[in-house]
Amino acid sequence: MKEFFEAQFKMLDRGLVATPNSSRELEAFAKANQGSMDILLMQMAINFGYKIALENVQEELEKQSSKTKVKQPIEI
Repeated sequence: MKEFFEAQFKMLDRGLVATPNSSRELEAFAKANQGSMDILLMQMAINFGYKIALENVQEELEKQSSKTKVKQPIEI
């Protein structure tokens, strides 16, 4: 799963349309373009939503895996 997430995040970084790192960046672009380049803005929003979804799934999987890990006793 780790490789999957790494590949997906790398894909978002290398796309033709930049993926905003935060909603603040997305909002700043939307205000700056004043209605032009709506197709670009739409793709940025889609990429940002996908990034948020990936981060949420990754976080949940990490929580689940930490709950199910059996800790081995330390042998001396």
